[in-house]
Amino acid sequence: MQGRGYHFRPIGKYNPPMLAPFLKMHGCGNDFVVFDERDGALGITPALAAALADRRTGIGCDQLITIERAPLGSGAAAFMRIRNPDGSEAGACGNATRCVAGLIARDSDERKLAIATVSGKLTATLGTEGEVEVDMGVARLGWEEVPLARPMDTLHLDLAAGPLADPAAASMGNPHATFFVPDLAAISVETLGPALEHDLLFPERANIGFAQVLAPNRIRLRVWERGAGLTRACGSGACAALVNAHRRGLTARGAAVELDGGVLEIEWREADGHVLMSGPTATVFTGVVDLSGFPA
Repeated sequence: MQGRGYHFRPIGKYNPPMLAPFLKMHGCGNDFVVFDERDGALGITPALAAALADRRTGIGCDQLITIERAPLGSGAAAFMRIRNPDGSEAGACGNATRCVAGLIARDSDERKLAIATVSGKLTATLGTEGEVEVDMGVARLGWEEVPLARPMDTLHLDLAAGPLADPAAASMGNPHATFFVPDLAAISVETLGPALEHDLLFPERANIGFAQVLAPNRIRLRVWERGAGLTRACGSGACAALVNAHRRGLTARGAAVELDGGVLEIEWREADGHVLMSGPTATVFTGVVDLSGFPA
């Protein structure tokens, strides 16, 4: 991909040195290392992804993203693959979708395009002020859709830990549970998050949201991400928090969600049940990494 100062092209036939260009991007502090594989696969394994994501010995990121060719007939501009810092693959990431869509749109002068993911196709639109809006699709609210290990009302999960109880669950292409608390500052997310992520109620693990409703149109949120830990922002977590808050009667169908790294505007559209997320994105720097220096 070329244009506006960006140049992506895998180099060589992957014999040492295996030089690969990348971008470091973020949406509200949720940061990504982005590789373009549309001209050829780089052979990024789970172990290699985890090594690159390491903040001390790698490049460092919340998720590693590869842009691949879109499936034939999909109508998408590209396929986006998402890998967590532990090397596992994630189904959806709203902020990564916004970053990748904004990058491709600016390169192609398109204002609206679709990005394919393992959880489905997401449509993104560039705003007039540089923000990017992504349609995250329909919130999935059935217990088997989240999924949960057993039948349960997703509006009131039978789950508690320390001072926390009675979360609500939703899937935004990945599983989320949201706890509503009166004082977010009093909650030790780093202590409670890991055990809740791995609770047996979640057969695929879960992203755990800790939310304080500040007003009918404002939520303060921190998220312990599945496979990534505490991040400065989680787009799908912000969507799930708004959906669950409205289902509880705590907010309107739209709200600003304050995360550690910035604010995302979330709307749960009544007409079709789709969840829209809008916010800023940024390219921090570009670079080239020798992949042969990392474990395969």
